[in-house]
Amino acid sequence: MPESSDLHDVTIIGGGPTGLFAAYYAGFRGLTCKIIDSLPELGGQLTAAYPEKYIYDVAGFPKILAKDLVRNLVEQAMPCGPTVRLGESVQKLASAGGEHLRVLTDRAEHWSRVLIITTGLGMYTPRRLRGSESFEGKGLYYTVTRTDEFLGKEILIIGGGDSAVDWALHLEQVASGITLIHRREQFRAHEENVRRLLNSTVTVKLSCRAKELRGEAHVREAVIVNTTTTAEEVLRVDAVLACLGFSSDLGPMADWGLELEGNDAIRVNTKMETNIAGIYAAGDVTAFPGKVKLIATGFGEAATAVNNSAHYINPGMKVFPGYSTTIMKQRERKKTKHDAPA
Repeated sequence: MPESSDLHDVTIIGGGPTGLFAAYYAGFRGLTCKIIDSLPELGGQLTAAYPEKYIYDVAGFPKILAKDLVRNLVEQAMPCGPTVRLGESVQKLASAGGEHLRVLTDRAEHWSRVLIITTGLGMYTPRRLRGSESFEGKGLYYTVTRTDEFLGKEILIIGGGDSAVDWALHLEQVASGITLIHRREQFRAHEENVRRLLNSTVTVKLSCRAKELRGEAHVREAVIVNTTTTAEEVLRVDAVLACLGFSSDLGPMADWGLELEGNDAIRVNTKMETNIAGIYAAGDVTAFPGKVKLIATGFGEAATAVNNSAHYINPGMKVFPGYSTTIMKQRERKKTKHDAPA
């Protein structure tokens, strides 16, 4: 059994936006908390994949850079004192018996009364542009971590989903020119962003795919082909951003005995409970009828998971703790009374 200092009430697997809000809410409920993440920084894919991308659908922010949203979430969570373990990959759930769960990572073991899985899309890798692997690191990108790398460049963006459309709109501000190609006639992105794209300076070519990239030390040309007419066109490019989606899976967690949907989602009920007692999940990693994968819904699911975890740990604790404004005022009054001189 663990020493008392090693045992946490809640261990959150995944340090992205949902995990960070869960850490805040655990502290708000007075629970000890630990965050484990395989990445070297908090923020999940917002930090690792698109820190300089604007997010438009978080309540209260007409638009906010991903890195700024992460900074705000960290600022909100850290005063609650969570233990943070970065650069650790979760491997095994060891059955500990009793009230405690034991998780093994590639570096340590962690004991907890409750686990909350907030790994987002799990372990995911970008789908590669076939036949162009030699240009990776030489002008071919799958993610954007620094927009200044595209300053003054002619950019080809490949894809018709949200990422492709969002990056076209975002990089329009720094690039000398952008061409976006999509193999279909219809986009798979948010309608409003598509409308903005079609009214922007971005050149949009539908029913087109990338056939070949050319260059020596760096990509300099892209051959695109119309999928309807088979006509080819050569574009001069300085950079190619391939937004072709990602393949994802749960990694070792897929072998924990959790009830899954597909290979990258965990089924939960309305309490965010999995089929294993004491294990909850929230955010994009979850699956349930009517699920909508948004950061905004992940925040609500995190609060649901933590509040039900609190009741699971201590049945005397209510699932709904009351409104934050009222609770914080009560805590401030107690603190003022405690600190007052005798």
